[in-house]
Amino acid sequence: MFHRIGRVVVRHPVWTIVAWLIAAVAIVATAPSLPSNSDESSFLPSSYQSIKAMDIQEKAFPSNFTPSAIVLYQRNDNAPLTAADKAEISKITHDLGTKKIDQVQKVIDGSLSKDGKYQTSLVQMNKESAGQPKQADAAKELRKDSTALAKGTDLKVQLGGQAAQALDQQEAGNTSDAVALVGSLLIIIITLLIIFRSPIIAIMPLLILTGVVFTTSNALIADATKLFGLKANNSLSALLIVVVLGVGTDYFLFLMFRYRERLRAGDEPKQAMINSVTRVGEAIASAAGAVIISFLALTLSTLGFLTQLGPALAILVAVTLIAGLTLFPAICSLIPPRALFWPGKKWQQEPSDARFAAIGRMLGKKSGLVAIVSGLVMVLLALGTLGFKANYDLASGSIPKTKESMVVQDTMEKAYSAGAADPTSVFLRTTDGKPLTGVDFTAFESKLRQTDGVADATFDQSKDLSKDKSTALFSLTLKYSGASDQAISAVGKVRTVASDNAPPGTDAVVGGTSSIYRDINAAVNHDYRTVFPVAAILIMIILGLLLRSVVAPWYLIASVALGFGATLGSTVLIFGRGDGLIFMLPIIMYLFVVAIGTDYNILMIARLREEAREGRNPREAAAEALRHAGPTIGAAGFILAATFATLMLSGNTFLTEMGFAIAFGIVIAAFVMAMFFTPALTALIGHAAWWPGHADRGADHGSLVAAGSQGAAGQQDRQLDESGRQH
Repeated sequence: MFHRIGRVVVRHPVWTIVAWLIAAVAIVATAPSLPSNSDESSFLPSSYQSIKAMDIQEKAFPSNFTPSAIVLYQRNDNAPLTAADKAEISKITHDLGTKKIDQVQKVIDGSLSKDGKYQTSLVQMNKESAGQPKQADAAKELRKDSTALAKGTDLKVQLGGQAAQALDQQEAGNTSDAVALVGSLLIIIITLLIIFRSPIIAIMPLLILTGVVFTTSNALIADATKLFGLKANNSLSALLIVVVLGVGTDYFLFLMFRYRERLRAGDEPKQAMINSVTRVGEAIASAAGAVIISFLALTLSTLGFLTQLGPALAILVAVTLIAGLTLFPAICSLIPPRALFWPGKKWQQEPSDARFAAIGRMLGKKSGLVAIVSGLVMVLLALGTLGFKANYDLASGSIPKTKESMVVQDTMEKAYSAGAADPTSVFLRTTDGKPLTGVDFTAFESKLRQTDGVADATFDQSKDLSKDKSTALFSLTLKYSGASDQAISAVGKVRTVASDNAPPGTDAVVGGTSSIYRDINAAVNHDYRTVFPVAAILIMIILGLLLRSVVAPWYLIASVALGFGATLGSTVLIFGRGDGLIFMLPIIMYLFVVAIGTDYNILMIARLREEAREGRNPREAAAEALRHAGPTIGAAGFILAATFATLMLSGNTFLTEMGFAIAFGIVIAAFVMAMFFTPALTALIGHAAWWPGHADRGADHGSLVAAGSQGAAGQQDRQLDESGRQH
């Protein structure tokens, strides 16, 4: 199959390129714009209590609202507000309400802080477009207009709340996209220049990946998002850029290593590229298949953002794979080798690989010691997972602390009760829809106020009963910030107290930001129990089919699991001591580390098997595999880790944590697991690693072959050459 693909694209390169361009233009031209949503509640299914509470509020109390934006006022000299200041605030509030800003339905007076230094106005926006870009645009107008209205007064005006956070997240996302793109481009160009000493090879994959692969993938992702009603998030774009550059460059690297190897072996250029696609094709396709299946496991998640992320990454990797098997070789086959590798000349010389040969000999002689040391390193790092704590505030994690909405949030937590910016609502309703009768509202309110973690509870029978009298609304202020562990724990206690004290014939539903975060916590725990094992089982099945062994998949998946533990433990030690790690990080990290770790394991163990078929014993085969596959895995691991590390420059907590975690996980996967732990274990297990098959003891033309490995490929390559000439 891959020999046939290579033959077609190399013999018809122009038609291959034209087909790609036509397809790309058609896909991009017909794709909808990619929507974005920063509303955490929209990522939860309707079965969760916090979402039920939102539905109850909308039906029973349509005139009540949770503000989409909060205007915060204070004096420029930070003194208490005067009567004149309060009059100016009322005027600004009124004028903002008459501006008729799109999405803004009304602006009302808020409350004065206990120290008298701060006052708020509350902005209601269209509920139907909550979290959508149009509300971020409205926040931008509110900021501009409120600042203009306060001009000439002694007041400082700032805008916070969900819509303002969406705006700041959008702007921060644009910055992180640019940083990720520029950083990744520089790293890839410099690294490829060092490896191949060719400006064409350094620049060509970037032009293809950013100009064709990324735009096509983005359009297909938008199509899938619209078709399946998925949720998007502003943090997604920067991650997609890094993935396409990192993974795409890896695939290009595997192809070019093998192409250079075949040219050194004496193949004529076109035949060398055909043989390279044949060799690399099965390895890349198998590795990409493991990555795609891992990402698709996210569709089992209960969180909307993760169900969007999984298919998006799977589409991206699939398009990158197709480009790696068709577009890359088609373009390279049009360029003569001397021009492609210009001005470098070492591409014609067989390298000695002295450094990796020495490491390989050490691994072959001391396989037991290498396995113990490399395994122990990962175990010790994994101990850090014991300190893991989750942070559920995705919006804050996606926005730098210096942004205005974050300054407003921090200020309100200090000036008001910590939970004032995120009130909690308790709805008491009849189960039959009839009016509430004979209910002691005062006693119920008192029980709620006495709950541990609650600062205050209010209920006004004249205002807080629904029109049909079937639902009562109790407003609670917690003692803690809405996203804190204490607030999430307090909401759990509120739910218990409300349920236990609900009169017969009624039920109580708790809503609000902290309630949403508690439900997200429950959803994430569900995902840990489903996504993790499903991804692992699917990858083990792929490994078993590829390697024709029931033994190797077990220790290979165990090694990547150990690599995941080491990565998570290290990330906790560095980032998780304060507010904790963003709640989605372990799942995303698991899939990347397991998928990419499996990639590198496949490349190493396949080369090891190839060496064993040449008649070497298990230890000698491991030594030779490291000598030949080590440079490729090392180069690929460095490029991929470095591109993900650029996310740490974004100024975005979520992307910073993700960038470090995935980059460190790739370093562990490439330089500890695939280069030492896996080949050492395979050498120790010996022929039993391939049971019940005998894949290490003879030629097998349908087997997976290591991609990008250097050195003579021996008898199998000669057979491929013969096959290519016959065709």
